[in-house]
Amino acid sequence: MKTVIRTLATVAGLGLAAAAAVVFGGLYDVSARHGHLPGVSWVLHTTFRNSVELRARPMSEVPPLTDEMAALGVRHYDASCRHCHASPGETATQTMRAMVPHPPHITDAVADWKPNELGWIVYHGVKMSGMPQWPAPREDEVWSVVAFLVRVRQMSEDAYSDLTAQPPADLAGLSYCASCHGLQGHAPNPHVPRLDILNRAYLDMSLDAFLGELRHSGIMQHAVTEVPPEALGPLAEHYATQAVGPAATQDLDPGLVERGRTLAEAQEGDDVPACRSCHGPWPDRLRDEFPSLSGQHEPYLRSQLKAWRDGHRGGGPLSELMREAAEDLEDADIDALAAFYASLPPARLSPAP
Repeated sequence: MKTVIRTLATVAGLGLAAAAAVVFGGLYDVSARHGHLPGVSWVLHTTFRNSVELRARPMSEVPPLTDEMAALGVRHYDASCRHCHASPGETATQTMRAMVPHPPHITDAVADWKPNELGWIVYHGVKMSGMPQWPAPREDEVWSVVAFLVRVRQMSEDAYSDLTAQPPADLAGLSYCASCHGLQGHAPNPHVPRLDILNRAYLDMSLDAFLGELRHSGIMQHAVTEVPPEALGPLAEHYATQAVGPAATQDLDPGLVERGRTLAEAQEGDDVPACRSCHGPWPDRLRDEFPSLSGQHEPYLRSQLKAWRDGHRGGGPLSELMREAAEDLEDADIDALAAFYASLPPARLSPAP
């Protein structure tokens, strides 16, 4: 028995010595020009596939992947992912093809993955591949990108160009912002917030929060870094001075709207604070940190309320107040409140005196 133990100890010692030589002696060639040793790529890729399949949430938890979500996801992809994975009809650059492992063309990258698996990859990223994790703790946003990815398999070059087109504008950065928010700040996509109902002070505060990583959004935290810092103020001024647009077409359940009104006015007790006291509708604005919600898109309001409740949202000096107000909200409460505020006429209130 002692002989066996000594033999195992010797083997272990030799293994540690060999590992130390590789690590500290630089014996392993990490050059991308020489690539991996035979078999290493297969081991890494097989491990990758099995890891994703094991950890991806079940398909039953994947939300409906709508065209509106895809329209938002494709614009984020175009700004932050296209330089590695290219786009339909586009050839990857030679620099990208020289990476080890090289990023597959997007139509190849998504070919063998299910939506739940794509969601895991987009959110968590992949070690030793150059694929980053989602740059915010909120998982809900990744489904917009997944909605695009499940469509890109059959997407033409022209269709991609149409979806990512930026309207012409003279103001620096406005074309980029308007591709999602519209030139006047009231784009019809229900997953994109209306900016025409927000005032300058609130827009400035929000942009600062995204830049300072106080407010979490993988999409917006990337977007604010695509625009020169000196352009952010003029962009906020632009949107804050546009005329408030018409009400969006929304299919709202009247019963849900009435239930939301009851909640917003705190008519059912103290479990849910009176949303109306901060967010209106009211005749006089209280503080600039309280945004107007009247006429905001229902899906956007729903996602923000869930982010507040789940601890994934921050921003201004009164963030803790909103987190406390939202922490006890049930999904049904959130649905009702979102429907109520979406049903109100769009309105931008003047800054607080």
